[in-house]
Amino acid sequence: MTPIAAPDRPQRRIFADLTPLRTSRDYRRLWIGGTISWVGQAMTALAISLQVYDITRSSFSVGLVGLFSLVPLVAFGLYGGAIADTVDRRKLGLYSSLGAAGLSVALAAAALLEYHRVWFLYAVVALQAVCGALSGPARSAMIPRLLPAGQLPAANALNSVTMTSGTMAGPMLGGLIVGWWGYQAAYLIDAVTFLAALYAMWRLPSMKPDRAEGTRGRASVVDGLRFLGTRPNIRMTFFSDMAAMVLAHPRALFPAVAVLWYGGDAKTVGLLVAAPAVGALLGGLFSGWQGRIRRHGLAIVFAVAAWGLAIAVFGLTRNLWLGLFFLAVAGCADTVSMVFRTTMLQAATPDEMRGRLQGVFIVVVAGGPRLGDFLAGTAADLTSPAVAITGGGLGCVLVLGLLVLRWRGFARYDARSPQA
Repeated sequence: MTPIAAPDRPQRRIFADLTPLRTSRDYRRLWIGGTISWVGQAMTALAISLQVYDITRSSFSVGLVGLFSLVPLVAFGLYGGAIADTVDRRKLGLYSSLGAAGLSVALAAAALLEYHRVWFLYAVVALQAVCGALSGPARSAMIPRLLPAGQLPAANALNSVTMTSGTMAGPMLGGLIVGWWGYQAAYLIDAVTFLAALYAMWRLPSMKPDRAEGTRGRASVVDGLRFLGTRPNIRMTFFSDMAAMVLAHPRALFPAVAVLWYGGDAKTVGLLVAAPAVGALLGGLFSGWQGRIRRHGLAIVFAVAAWGLAIAVFGLTRNLWLGLFFLAVAGCADTVSMVFRTTMLQAATPDEMRGRLQGVFIVVVAGGPRLGDFLAGTAADLTSPAVAITGGGLGCVLVLGLLVLRWRGFARYDARSPQA
């Protein structure tokens, strides 16, 4: 049952709004369990990459880890959303999390038995992605059932803190643990951290989709795409994110930039990679103001434009610390965009369709940056890193402007009367 919305009394907050954690025990358990398990998953991701390199001494082989993760995630993203709109989402989240925990146990057992085979690691990575593609839509579709609509921006900001902090802390802890106790220790710790997520899922009430009366059978992926085709505001959340991630995603150029612009090395690359994550974390921690925003579409437009402009200015800088600052600004803007895009998707979509559209969300979020890496690398080879980065940032803003002119209702979207 959807919680009854509390009276809307916006408060002037600076730091992240913790109201969802105080008002819903189910959401609080889900958030804590997800935060703990996310750190463990990030540890395992690093440990697998280290182990693949240890076995093969090949950077190409390490790169294939991402491919084996991406393909199942994209392929099963839409299918996982359809399943989430068919079965009890609590059970789907529970069983898929249990499967992911079992895969971590398998990794630990193989490491303890000194079974070092690259194909095995690739297979586990692919299966982990399948579990993620099943659990992700189910988990996201649960949130609007646990909280009133007015608390969704705060909840999504808290979720962004979980993802960013886990992405930052997990690899650091994973590297230390692998160095001290070996791969098996990192995998075992990851398996143990899943207990928090499993407990949170187990304590949830039944989460069967609110399907229309008389509707039977499995929810159709095609029906979900047809629904999306009739909802311009929801489509715009995907289009705006694709404009940012495909056209203005300079991550693949960081190694070249570190050397050519700053005369740096691997440490400089690490700083460039970390800067957007730091900005994203700050965007989540200082998100109290977001609950007072009602024009979510307009907020997304400003946030995506800020991302594109920050990336464009980064392409013009030759001072490392100034460059890191603009990358952090871009990361913060991306978090703001993500919070409002997710909130619109949750609030303006009927419960029976939320799983399928969350599946589309996963495909866009997973595929967009990879396409962006390819486009940035190609453009840099044909021109230069500066042209690729600055041109990509300005291209993002230009395409965003054209999209807004095409679908003018998006900027008028009001959270008090959500219309997909």
